[in-house]
Amino acid sequence: MLYVVIPIHWVFERKSASTRKPGISKTEWCGGVINYSGFISRDKAAQRDNEEETTDDPRKLKPGEIDPNPETKPARPDPIDMDEDELEMLSEARARLANTQGKKAKRKAREKQLEEARRLAALQKRRELRAAGIEIQKKRKKKRGVDYNAEIPFEKKPALGFYDTSEENYQTLDADFRKLRQQDLDGELRSEKEGRDRKKDKQHLKRKKESDLPSAILQTSGVSEFTKKRSKLVLPAPQISDAELQEVVKVGQASEIARQTAEESGITNSASSTLLSEYNVTNNSIALRTPRTPASQDRILQEAQNLMALTNVDTPLKGGLNTPLHESDFSGVTPQRQVVQTPNTVLSTPFRTPSHGSEGLTPRSGTTPKPVINSTPGRTPLRDKLNINPEDGMADYSDPSYVKQMERESREHLRLGLLGLPAPKNDFEIVLPENAEKELEEREIDDTYIEDAADVDARKQAIRDAERVKEMKRMHKAVQKDLPRPSEVNETILRPLNVEPPLTDLQKSEELIKKEMITMLHYDLLHHPYEPSGNKKGKTVGFGTNNAEHIAYLEHNPYEKFSKEELKKAQDVLVQEMEVVKQGMSHGELSSEAYNQVWEECYSQVLYLPGQSRYTRANLASKKDRIESLEKRLEINRGHMTTEAKRAAKMEKKMKILLGGYQSRAMGLMKQLNDLWDQIEQAYLELRTFEELKKHEDSAIPRRLECLKEDVQRQQEREKELQHRYADLLLEKETLKAKF
Repeated sequence: MLYVVIPIHWVFERKSASTRKPGISKTEWCGGVINYSGFISRDKAAQRDNEEETTDDPRKLKPGEIDPNPETKPARPDPIDMDEDELEMLSEARARLANTQGKKAKRKAREKQLEEARRLAALQKRRELRAAGIEIQKKRKKKRGVDYNAEIPFEKKPALGFYDTSEENYQTLDADFRKLRQQDLDGELRSEKEGRDRKKDKQHLKRKKESDLPSAILQTSGVSEFTKKRSKLVLPAPQISDAELQEVVKVGQASEIARQTAEESGITNSASSTLLSEYNVTNNSIALRTPRTPASQDRILQEAQNLMALTNVDTPLKGGLNTPLHESDFSGVTPQRQVVQTPNTVLSTPFRTPSHGSEGLTPRSGTTPKPVINSTPGRTPLRDKLNINPEDGMADYSDPSYVKQMERESREHLRLGLLGLPAPKNDFEIVLPENAEKELEEREIDDTYIEDAADVDARKQAIRDAERVKEMKRMHKAVQKDLPRPSEVNETILRPLNVEPPLTDLQKSEELIKKEMITMLHYDLLHHPYEPSGNKKGKTVGFGTNNAEHIAYLEHNPYEKFSKEELKKAQDVLVQEMEVVKQGMSHGELSSEAYNQVWEECYSQVLYLPGQSRYTRANLASKKDRIESLEKRLEINRGHMTTEAKRAAKMEKKMKILLGGYQSRAMGLMKQLNDLWDQIEQAYLELRTFEELKKHEDSAIPRRLECLKEDVQRQQEREKELQHRYADLLLEKETLKAKF
């Protein structure tokens, strides 16, 4: 294999293009060009030494060319013969170019330069002295105090000798480096302790808010003295158990049932009535009531009434009796007050069992106590129908004979009573108490279950809500729908009763309806005052101003409350009457457009006067009232607009947070849908284009085939003709060769 070397003329442009690299800077490229130019100049000098003819210098520009790299040319030297103005301008330019730093920077640079020169001079001096054989120690700056890098402070060197080092050998332990941290060595910081205490206080306050909210509120508001929380009531253990109480109740019920059975059977024996006496807790015949205190008279009120009576005295010319006055007390300047004593119901209760002495009785001050013995005995105390308790003042228990006589009389009385008892009957009836089933159901419930406080609160809140809804249903329709209501009641709409001619039945019915309407308005203004929604200060319009008038009117015309059934009947009667009126006056179904038109016409005739807080007819209002009404309406509309705008902004913010991801997703899907739609349109256009192209091609292909067939046939004929001619010429050639 041969390698052929093709010589190529290496010109300046080719070399410069070959050395160009991507990413090389312009200055580097210019430097390379300059070096290459130096190589060429040295080559030219060598050729000149060899007395060879040289070509033109490639660095020289041809006429009309522009130097592509003017920044690489050396600066043109300044002319020698320059004017003073030019020299001064050049010096100022050099100074401005040299002054690239401020005063402080130049001073720092100058000091740094001087320091460097001083250091170099000292270094040169030491080198020269060292070369001459003179060693100079460098003076070190003496430090004040202890040099901890050179010596050990307060060092005590041990005495010379041998020492026992057996104690120095110890078993190494695994050091707990976690306890060697700085925070463990320093201990707990004050800030950390205060932070932990604050955290505990916050948790304690949070628990107190959950358990005792009023105390927590008082504590957080800065009130140091707040009501102490009531401790749990701790009572002593009962002396009688529940089983014993139930036994006592059963015995009492059994005796009561036996007594009622004896009374129903018609037995009027004294023994039965005595043994089966009524021992209820309270005696129904004598009601234990607090004695009424005697009526006292207010002296100040009596004197005030006397002064009013004397002030309103008629002229004495009328005659008649003098003005009646209350009796006055002239014992002092100030009227005397009657001190009313509260009667002692404890000491006078008839259920107290009398004692043998006078213990427990509070003697009256200033009186001599009455002797108990030889006093007239009082009535038999209550709850002592069997004469178990002895009577005070009647028995002398110190006499043994009297005691024996009383025992014999008691036994005889008991024997006679038992002999008078009726014959026993063996018929009885068992009756369960009314609340027995309920008690059984309550016993079946697990007593250990404690209902959650949240469930209790929820149940109570549900009950309150149900009561509120029930109360709202009992209110008037205007209050239920929160419709505007008048702040004052116009009672002049009522007609006088005694007029001529007298009122008809229809007019009387209308007056009754008006009177009931006025009563309802007074009741609503007293109990359910109207609070407009646009009132920012929260003040009730007209509330508290005419309460006395409403109360006075309702006292003379009481408001009657009706039951739910009565209201339902009245509603049914109204519906029936509406149907009768609709059929009688041939009224059809009223459309919403007609209703709105009638409403607008009626509403346009009414005007609200904010200065008087009432409605009036628009044709009766002055221009000033109309302007004030329109201003009020504009203010209300602006308030509604502001409220709705804030509400809309809140809803928009909420919906943006809630649906922001869906919106971005929807925008992306819409963009994809638009792109797909554009692709579908483009594909449809291409489809239609290719369909039209196919149609044209289908119509053009037969013609092309015919043309091609004709061309092929013509070419075949020409080929045959040329073959025949070639054969003839070849034959002629052979013939000519044979001749010659």
